[in-house]
Amino acid sequence: MAAAHPTHVRAAGVCTTSPASVEAKEETFTYQAEVDRLMDLIVNSLYSNREVFLRELVSNASDALDKLRFLALTDPGVMGPTDALEIHIKADKDAKTITIEDTGVGMTREELLSSLGTIARSGTAKFAEAIKENKGDANLIGQFGVGFYSAFLVADRVTVQTKHTGEPQQWRWESAAGSHEYKVAEDDAADLPRGTRITLHLKEDAVELADAAKLGELVKQYSEFIQFPIKLWSSKTEYDQVPDEEATKTAQEEADRKAKEEGKDAAEPVEPISKSQPREAWDWRVQNDNKPLWTRSPREVGAEEYNQFFKATFREFVDPLATAHFNVEGTIEFSALLFVPGMAPFEQQDWLKKSRNMRLFVKRVFISDEFDEDLLPRYLGFLKGVVDSSDLPLNVSREILQESRVVRVIKKQLVKRALDMLKEVADRPAAEGKPADYSTLWESFGKYIKLGAIEDNANKRPLAELLRFPSSKSGEELTSLKDYAARMKDGQKDIYYIAADSLAAAANAPFVEQLIKRDLEVLYLTEPIDEPAISSIAEYEDKKFVDVTREGLELGGAEEDGKKKEEVAAALRPLTEFLAGALGERVEKVVVSGRLADSPCALVTSKFGWSAYQERIFKSQTLGDARAAEYMKGRKTLEINPDHPIITALQSKVADDAEGAKAMAELLYDTALVTSGFSVDSPKDFAARIFSMMGLAVGASPANGAAAAPSAPKAASMPEAVEPEVLEADGKDPWRQ
Repeated sequence: MAAAHPTHVRAAGVCTTSPASVEAKEETFTYQAEVDRLMDLIVNSLYSNREVFLRELVSNASDALDKLRFLALTDPGVMGPTDALEIHIKADKDAKTITIEDTGVGMTREELLSSLGTIARSGTAKFAEAIKENKGDANLIGQFGVGFYSAFLVADRVTVQTKHTGEPQQWRWESAAGSHEYKVAEDDAADLPRGTRITLHLKEDAVELADAAKLGELVKQYSEFIQFPIKLWSSKTEYDQVPDEEATKTAQEEADRKAKEEGKDAAEPVEPISKSQPREAWDWRVQNDNKPLWTRSPREVGAEEYNQFFKATFREFVDPLATAHFNVEGTIEFSALLFVPGMAPFEQQDWLKKSRNMRLFVKRVFISDEFDEDLLPRYLGFLKGVVDSSDLPLNVSREILQESRVVRVIKKQLVKRALDMLKEVADRPAAEGKPADYSTLWESFGKYIKLGAIEDNANKRPLAELLRFPSSKSGEELTSLKDYAARMKDGQKDIYYIAADSLAAAANAPFVEQLIKRDLEVLYLTEPIDEPAISSIAEYEDKKFVDVTREGLELGGAEEDGKKKEEVAAALRPLTEFLAGALGERVEKVVVSGRLADSPCALVTSKFGWSAYQERIFKSQTLGDARAAEYMKGRKTLEINPDHPIITALQSKVADDAEGAKAMAELLYDTALVTSGFSVDSPKDFAARIFSMMGLAVGASPANGAAAAPSAPKAASMPEAVEPEVLEADGKDPWRQ
């Protein structure tokens, strides 16, 4: 399309031509067969958002300017009376119109008939083919030939005035929405030096678009990076300095008063005082100052330019932690900019919600920010960036990205560059007095990387390098798997971990006692996503991940230790068999433990099925499947500590008091459930056993529970020194103090 130089643009942006003068030259044409139905499809079905009309018309204007610039390379004379290459947009609320003008190549009468009289016949596409045949290059946007008709999304009548460069005539094209015809006539206005002016006569439900502020927003959204200046007729408040007569008068009176006090007849005239007076100033203002950095070579762009672009484009106020800028050439060509935000968004409640952080452009024209998962997997959804490619397979409305090999290749490249960028941040040394950049990144976006370890099988290795966890040796810091592997003891074959609700729960769990005693490091997984992430990676540097809460834990050791364990197991076989019988189906077996140091027992799960932590998480889910939960429950094994006094005493009690030993076995199992991270099946029965033990300890009678037995200590009843009157008077209960 094409628009007028600012000196040729009339105030209203609408040509006013005498109907009589036009009628004599006007010709009426009927649209080609089936065009009516296609027009209805375009207006009612093709575009989901009517605001894209401005994107399409500005893109056409940009193409017209690009055509002119390309032709001027071989024939400077085509520029005509002005060298300006600009796009002008103007809204008129009173007339209910929007005008888009450019100073591009313009159209002849024949081009008007062929391009605007036939749907999906793009003059841009024909021009691009001609350039290709001549081995030229021009950055043309419109190829489908339907973008112009998006004007009818908001307009019930469209007028096109155009003048082809080098030709004397100016032509006018006009058609109404729903009409079967269009009119073409020589335009007597003849006010265009060259180019095209499109005037949209808005529908009643689209009149709100005739607002400079709204149009400015749409330009910023869709056409911010068009290479030609887009100028919007808009206002801003300016301030003029005008005389403040009242203030000047007051100042003069004060000066005269002081002069009289000093015995003078009058004071010298004071300097006139000025004040600022607001004024609404209308002018053509450029809307696309932000330059598309991705079109330049990365070697030419400095860090400060990247930071400014990131903050301006994504409305951020903190510099990015890292930037990746690359241009891919070959059979598929595209440019991209990726950023790691310097901080997490304030609202991260639904952190897997579609992010809309990736902006897709085609030749600098914004297409959509809704293709995130088509361009990057969701675990990289926290990254922000721009992808610009002319090879992307879009549908005609440029609103749907179609699945193809091109999309897959671009996505693969983006993922690789993104992981390289994250690795670079992870390898940076910490600056003195400041936290490491990767610590900041991990705190904000660590969950995303863990999700990637679960979902992206093709990139397990680079994702494993990015994982960080607390451990029994890392103190307050987090450790990487690489650092863990470097600290592994000689002969250690596995990487040990435990999942728990908190660091304290993990560090105090009975399962880690023997490992810590042997100076073996244990990773503490304290978030629900941690255990699935570790399980998905499975191994690191040929070292398998081992859950210390599951059966079959091998800690290594001398052959003598193995023989000793077998001897102890044989000596305790009567006790283990008794416990297995007393507990029945609640446990699969009872064995002597090699992982306990201070605790008398623990419940470990089988190698397959849920761990205690996973089982607890599933139970907390509202929509959990009860049948799946029963199937996934791991079989429990009770491990006993042969060196613990309780186990030693219980072994003796089995022979002397089987009934008492069975009660102790029940209590032992319940406490093992609690300390091992499981839920107690019957809290009431568990509490009754605890209260019974407490009663025995304090000498309370089992019959009346709270009543003190005759032999109960004095402290078990209310203190004698406290009289009932005192208790009633001050309202305090000394028993609870």
